[in-house]
Amino acid sequence: MSTEPLFKRVALIGFGLIGGSIARAARAQVLAGEIVTSARSAKTRARVEELRVVDRVLETNAEAVKDADLVILCIPVGACGPVAEEIAPFLEPGAIVSDVGSVKGAIARDMGPHIPQGVHFVPAHPVAGTEHSGPDSGFAELFINRWCILTPPDGTDPAAVEKLREFWAGLGAKVEIMTPDHHDLVLAITSHLPHLIAYTIVGTADELAQVTSSEVIKFSAGGFRDFTRIAASDPTMWRDVFLANKEAVLEMLGTFNEDLSKLTRAIRRNDGEALFEHFTRTRAIRRGIVEIGQDSAAPDFGRPHANLTKKPE
Repeated sequence: MSTEPLFKRVALIGFGLIGGSIARAARAQVLAGEIVTSARSAKTRARVEELRVVDRVLETNAEAVKDADLVILCIPVGACGPVAEEIAPFLEPGAIVSDVGSVKGAIARDMGPHIPQGVHFVPAHPVAGTEHSGPDSGFAELFINRWCILTPPDGTDPAAVEKLREFWAGLGAKVEIMTPDHHDLVLAITSHLPHLIAYTIVGTADELAQVTSSEVIKFSAGGFRDFTRIAASDPTMWRDVFLANKEAVLEMLGTFNEDLSKLTRAIRRNDGEALFEHFTRTRAIRRGIVEIGQDSAAPDFGRPHANLTKKPE
């Protein structure tokens, strides 16, 4: 006996890592009767056609949202307001409109006023990703056991929120509901500030590499490699994130600078006890992340290279 898909038609505005992963996962889990997408670039649209991971690729956003009962904007935060205004006249009554941005206060402010009466606005943030972008980067397993945070405005129809929660759960995610302001404060320390630090460290290393004949890159250890992975993320997306969540990021950056000053003093004064206490506390946080299944305890070193384990022909 066949079951009805959760949504008749899902429209994805933009098709990069997140949009491509939603399409692949929704198709694998049969969560949509039809999946359509639009993309600004003709090159991207042509590539999505070749990949055959959606039912139709449309040239305009207005065409994409026609008859869709779920519309998800998978584009940089800074573009969401103008696109919401663009698609508003073409949205179906009763449809759910959402997004995937990692800043929610700005999304509520920029998108909310354009959503017409009778259409449900439920912003969302899947806390998942890689450093890769573009239509080839998506994969169906991206959201499994990752969090997706919903930030519905006050007065949103609970049935619409529940339906979107069910959709993300169907993609494999664990779903949490927060206010936009609380989301932005939490993500400022867990995501935005680490990205800012990574961009800074890798930029500093790039300057050093010019002096040391690329030895910084050649002899990079695991920690630096992790920073380079984070700093390789989409620059347009992260420019918009920092500008849209400026207040929370600056607040967390101030706290970070205070803690960095304490460590600087401890090193200068040879205060090994203070350093040991700090490192012990941060080690416990890492263990907590592993224990709740948000990362693996497997080391990022010592793994044999494929060429070393390959049997001789």
